[in-house]
Amino acid sequence: MHPFFRAPYLDLTTDQVKAKLDRGDPFRFIDVREPEEYAIARIEGAELLPLSRAAEWIGTLDPEQEYVFFCHHGQRSAYVAAYVASNLGFTRVANMTGGIEEWSLRIDPSVPRY
Repeated sequence: MHPFFRAPYLDLTTDQVKAKLDRGDPFRFIDVREPEEYAIARIEGAELLPLSRAAEWIGTLDPEQEYVFFCHHGQRSAYVAAYVASNLGFTRVANMTGGIEEWSLRIDPSVPRY
């Protein structure tokens, strides 16, 4: 892909995110799904900040922190990551590709699929 079209955030695989968690890397692991989805399946250590309420929480994010966003499949979280990086100028932003669905398939099968 031409550098002009590169996303302003990183895409991380579920394996890469799991490795960061296992190493104890300091970052906020943000689930942007809705409360109804969170009630079905969740990843331990992730905090729920629903996309539908982003206007309430997006201004509270610290530009000095590192963030990894995820959702069900990775599209909504990519949108949030792009917004935070492009519009707010954050430089330590990532999207977990495949979302919680991929997490359940590759990392922790005890996480329910839906």
